[in-house]
Amino acid sequence: MKSNGELLSIQDLHVAYGSIVALQGISLGVREGEIVTLIGANGAGKSTLLRAISGIVPIRSGKITFSSLDLRNVPAHRIVEMGVAHVPEGRGIFANLTVLENLKLATWSRKDRKDLRQDFQRVFDLFPRLAERQDQPAGTLSGGEQQMLAVARALMTRGRLMLLDEPSMGLAPVLVREIFQTLHEINAAGTTILLVEQNARQALKLAHRGYVLETGRLTVAGTAKELMENPSVKAAYLGG
Repeated sequence: MKSNGELLSIQDLHVAYGSIVALQGISLGVREGEIVTLIGANGAGKSTLLRAISGIVPIRSGKITFSSLDLRNVPAHRIVEMGVAHVPEGRGIFANLTVLENLKLATWSRKDRKDLRQDFQRVFDLFPRLAERQDQPAGTLSGGEQQMLAVARALMTRGRLMLLDEPSMGLAPVLVREIFQTLHEINAAGTTILLVEQNARQALKLAHRGYVLETGRLTVAGTAKELMENPSVKAAYLGG
């Protein structure tokens, strides 16, 4: 961890889809330099929380603050410009564009054009397979390579906070380990990460802290070690 300053703060957040309440009174914080994970069952509201932070879904009430700036009513593209990069569930790559074109699209809001070359080199160093396939249509990549591309594309925005939604979904165990090792390296280089992940054991091994989300409410919070040792968390999410 780089510092104790809170980069992201969420206070009493409520989100609803019509009459269906998805998040009820969520309050949490992510300090600069941390990896914080959200664990919980399908439908608990984890993805909704990430979408609310990145401005994709509107909030009913509450407050989201990023780097001391209020994100309420800020459009999604502006939140990206402010430094929040979102890697969505399902990856969201442009299948018909090449790997390189997908990465270039992520730089649309960058003012520091002179640094682009070194950033392309950085993502290709992190993901050598993307360097080998940079002229290939992204839709022809394997699932693991598409996930690498989604993370690399987020890195090209030079955001301070990366929101990651289910990066291990559908991947073979060896690729899951590879992706998580790369996330560790990305964090060590200074990017703060808020991670949603079904593989709770893997997520808690990577994270500094975590929160358990159940039917739109936070039920448990603590360090990764505390959550791994918590009997209810072990029974529900860690296989005993």
